Amino acid sequence: MALSPFITHAETAAGGHGRSTAGTRTSMTAAVASDVIVVAGILVLFGTIAWMLPDVDATLGPEGPPSHISTDPANLPYYTLRSLLRMAVALLFSLIFTFIYGLAAARLRRVGKVLTLLLDILQSVPVLGFLSATITIWITLFPHSMLGVEAASVFAIFTSQAWNMTFSFRNSLLTEPQELDEAARSFRLTRWQRFWKLDVPNSTIPLLWNCMMSVSGGWFFLTASEMISVNNTTYALPGIGSFVEESAANRELGNIGLAIVAMILVVLLIDIGVWRPLIIWSQKFRNEQSSADAPRSSLVLNVIRRSHIDDLLGAAFRPIGEALDVAMRPLGRTGARWPLRGAGRRAGDVVFAAACAGVLIAAAAGLVSTIGNGPGLAELGTALYDGGLTFLRVAVLTLVCSVIWVPIGASIGMNPRLSRMLQPLIQILSSFPANFVFPLATLVFIAWGIDINWGSILLMALGAQWYILFNVIAGANSIPSDLVEMTRNLGVTGFLRWRTLILPSVFGAWCEGGITAAGGAWNASIVSEVVSYGNHTLVARGLGSYITQATESGQTARVVIGVAVMSAIVVIVNRVFWAPLQRLASRRFSL
Repeated sequence: MALSPFITHAETAAGGHGRSTAGTRTSMTAAVASDVIVVAGILVLFGTIAWMLPDVDATLGPEGPPSHISTDPANLPYYTLRSLLRMAVALLFSLIFTFIYGLAAARLRRVGKVLTLLLDILQSVPVLGFLSATITIWITLFPHSMLGVEAASVFAIFTSQAWNMTFSFRNSLLTEPQELDEAARSFRLTRWQRFWKLDVPNSTIPLLWNCMMSVSGGWFFLTASEMISVNNTTYALPGIGSFVEESAANRELGNIGLAIVAMILVVLLIDIGVWRPLIIWSQKFRNEQSSADAPRSSLVLNVIRRSHIDDLLGAAFRPIGEALDVAMRPLGRTGARWPLRGAGRRAGDVVFAAACAGVLIAAAAGLVSTIGNGPGLAELGTALYDGGLTFLRVAVLTLVCSVIWVPIGASIGMNPRLSRMLQPLIQILSSFPANFVFPLATLVFIAWGIDINWGSILLMALGAQWYILFNVIAGANSIPSDLVEMTRNLGVTGFLRWRTLILPSVFGAWCEGGITAAGGAWNASIVSEVVSYGNHTLVARGLGSYITQATESGQTARVVIGVAVMSAIVVIVNRVFWAPLQRLASRRFSL
C-alpha cells in the first residue's frame, strides 16, 4: 500500500529506520537460532554414527558371523539406524562411482563404448550374482571382524543403486545444451571447472531424482543384502530388512507390521529432511530464461539458508577444489571437443576393436568351458528357456508401467502444486521396501489361488515401476518455463500440447527410465519369483528363481550360467531396442 501524502519525510525516514533496525535484529536472531539447530543436528548425526561404529567392526567369535538375529521389537529402532547407515554409505560410493564412470563413458570415444556396454551388463547382474562372487573376498579382506560382512552388504546395496544414477549422469553429459558447451570452450575452462560449473549443475535435477530412486532400489534389496544366503551359508546382519526376513520365517505378522510402520516413518523423515529441501534447491539449475511458476518452500532448507553452514562448507572444500583444478590442468582445457586428439586414428581403432574382440572371445571360451565341465550344455538350454519367461514378464511390466506412469509423471513434473501434494506419497510408495509385503502377498496368492507365474509380474512392478515415474517427473520438471509459457500464449492445449511439447520433452527421460526399469525388473526377479512365508514357498518358473535357487544351494556353475544368460538378454535388448530410441531422443528431442 502506498504511503499517505500527509506523512512527512522525517516521519517516513524515522519509521523506516526503526523497521530496518527491528528487521536486522530479527534476522540476526533467526540466523543464530538456525546455527544452533544446524550444529545440534550435525552433532546428533555424528554422535549416532560414532555410537554404532563399534558394532560395525565387532570381533567375530570362533563360530563366525551369526546366521540369525533377534526379532524382539525393542531392537527395531537400532536395526533401522543400522540399515540407514548402510544405505547412506552405499549412496555415497554410488555418487563417486557415478561421476567417475559416467564422465568416462560420455567423454572417451573408444573406451566410452565399452564402458556403456559394461554398464548394460552390470545393471542386469542380480544382487545375488555379485554377492556369490564377492562375499568370500570381503570376509578375507576383513578377517575375524563383522566389517567384512558389513562391506559385503554395503556392496550389495551399491549394486542396486549405482547403475541408474550413472545412466542418468551420462545421458545428461551427452545432451548438454550446445550454447553452454560453446561457452565452456570459449572461456577455456579446465576439466575440473567444466565438471563442477557445467556438468554437475546441468545433471543435478535428473540425478537427484535418480538418487531418490536408487535409495528406493536399495530398500527393495535390503533383505537380500542383510540376510545373505550364499553357498549353503547364511550371514545375518542387524537391520530392518533382516528383521522382516526373520519375522516372516517365524510367522510373526505383528513384527512385520511394526517394521512397516517404522519404514513409513523413516521414509517421511527422509523426505522432509533430505529430498524435499534438495528438490527445491535444485530448481536453481533449471535451464531457462524465466522463473518457475510458483516458488516452493521447505522449513529445513530455510533453516540451512539462514545459518552459516554454507560458508563453513565452502571454506572447507575450496582448497580441495583448487587442488583438483591444479591436478587436472595437465589434461588441458575445454578449448576443443572431446577427445582432444586422435579422433580419426584408424589404426588405434583397429587395435582397440581387436583387443575388445579378444576379451569377448576369452570370456566366451571360459563360459563354454565352465558349462562343459559342469552341468553341460543342456543346462544352458534350460537357462535360456527360463530367461525367455522372465523376459516376457519384464516386457509386459515395462509396457504397462509406461502407459500408466508417463502421463501421471509428466503431469506431476509440470505442476508444482500437484508435485507438493503428491511428492510425499510418491516417496512413501517408492521408498517403501515392497518385499516387506511379500510374505503377506504369499498368503494372498495362496488364499485366492493366484498363480505365482502371473503374480510375480506384480511383485516385480512394485520395485521397478518407479524408475519410469521418477525419470519422467525429472524430465517434465526440467522443461523450461518459457516454453511452457509460450504454449499458453499460443493457446496450445489438450492433446496438441502433449504431442508438441510434453511427450517430446520427456521422451529422453522415458528412455532412460525404461532402461533402468527393465534392468531393475530383471534384478527384482530374484526376489519376486521365489516368495515365502513360514513353511509356504511359491516359485515361479523363470531366470530369477533359477539364479536364486542355484545361489542358495552353492551351485556356482549354474549361477554363472544364469547371470551370463541374463546379461546377454539385457545387452541384446538394450542394443536392439533402447539404443536406437536414445539416439532418436538425443537427435530430435533434446532441449
